[in-house]
Amino acid sequence: MRRILVVGSAGAGKSTLAREIARRLDLPLVHLDAHYWQPGWTPPDAALWRDRVARLAAAPAWVMDGNYAGTLDLRLPRADLLVFCDLPRLLCLYRVLRRRWLHRRVPRADLPPGCPERVDGQFLRYVWRYPRRSRPRLLAAVASSAPEVPMVRLRGRAEVRRWVDTLSADPSGPADAGPVRDRR
Repeated sequence: MRRILVVGSAGAGKSTLAREIARRLDLPLVHLDAHYWQPGWTPPDAALWRDRVARLAAAPAWVMDGNYAGTLDLRLPRADLLVFCDLPRLLCLYRVLRRRWLHRRVPRADLPPGCPERVDGQFLRYVWRYPRRSRPRLLAAVASSAPEVPMVRLRGRAEVRRWVDTLSADPSGPADAGPVRDRR
């Protein structure tokens, strides 16, 4: 397992989980937000972004976190494992608001300079609507782009902890993905 893609709602813990996976498996970490956003939350040109993601995905090893549905077709076929953080929406909303409070003065490490943590009504609606709008689109994209890629679907904090505890960079220890969940 050399390329692991971590996706899910905002506030689901993608970046934190990706950091821990990268640490435990001794793999390079790629936070897509840090490569996407420019100062002032300015998005890059679409063609430039796809080229950047293609280069990142072409690396021999990575743990990559971020949704960016427009580039799933570039990342999924390269992934050895998809980890879907599918946590409850109220927990995600709480985490988004807590993260905003905690990073009101100190920038997040997974965001580029000039992009302070922010939360507005549109973002909160996105998080609230994720289970009905974005989750089905993500699962459909996975089914059509890379149905052969194993997926672990984590639905709660305890499940995340148990799964992470199965990971090991030690060649003599369990280095597989642990139990692979259904795609429902």
